[in-house]
Amino acid sequence: MSASLRRRALAEAVGSAALVAVVVGSGIQAAELSRDVGVQLLANSLATVFGLGVLITLLGPVSGAHFNPVVTLAAWFTDRREGDGLAARDVAAYVPAQIAGAVLADAMFGTSLVRWSTHDRSAGHLLLGELVATAGLVLLIFGLARVGRAHVAPIAVASYIGAAYWFTSSTSFANPAVTIGRTFTDTFAGIAPGSVAPFIAAQTVGAVLGLALMAAVFGRPAPARADTPAVHGPELTAPTLP
Repeated sequence: MSASLRRRALAEAVGSAALVAVVVGSGIQAAELSRDVGVQLLANSLATVFGLGVLITLLGPVSGAHFNPVVTLAAWFTDRREGDGLAARDVAAYVPAQIAGAVLADAMFGTSLVRWSTHDRSAGHLLLGELVATAGLVLLIFGLARVGRAHVAPIAVASYIGAAYWFTSSTSFANPAVTIGRTFTDTFAGIAPGSVAPFIAAQTVGAVLGLALMAAVFGRPAPARADTPAVHGPELTAPTLP
C-alpha cells in the first residue's frame, strides 16, 4: 500500500463515518416520509447500496475501504504468512479509526450526539441472521480477491449488502463498527446497547465461517512463481457493510 498509515487510517474513519451517516440518515428520512415499514426498509437499503458503492470506489485505492473491523482482521489473518499485506500495526490503527468514525456520524442530523437506541435486537434468529450476513460478506470479499476479480468489489459488495437487508432477519449489520455507531441513534436504524455484544459475537463467528468457506470453495492460493510479481494492494481487501 503506497499511502501512509496515517492517511489510510483517516480514510477508514471518514469512510466509516460516511457509511453510518448514509444508513442512519436514510433511515430517518424514510421514517419521516412513510409509516410503511417495507417502504422504509426499501429506502434505507437503496441508499446504503449507492452510498457503499461510492465509498468503496473512492477510498478503496487509499485504504482498501474496509470500514469494518472483521474485514480488517480477516485481511490480516489471510496475509500474515506472506508478510506483505496488513501488519499488526495497521490493524491497531484501522479498527479504532473505524469505530471512532462511526460514533461521530450522528452529529450531522441535528440531534444529541449520544441518544441511546431502544431498538432491542437480541433475539436468537437475529443473531443467526448476522452470522449468515457476515459469513457471506467475508466469503464474497476474499473470494473475489482469490479469483482475481477484486475490481468488481464496489458493485458486488454493495449489491450483496442491499440483498442482505432483505434476506436476513437482522437486516445485515455485518460490521462491528457500524453496530456500535448505530447504538447512538434512537431511530429506525438503531440498535440497543444491550444487543451490541451478541451482535458482534455473531459477526465474529460469521467472519471465521466466511474464511473457512472461502478456503473450502477456492482452496489455497497458488504460490507465486519467481518470475511473476505477486499482486497485492488495498484493492484485494476492499469491502464493506453496515
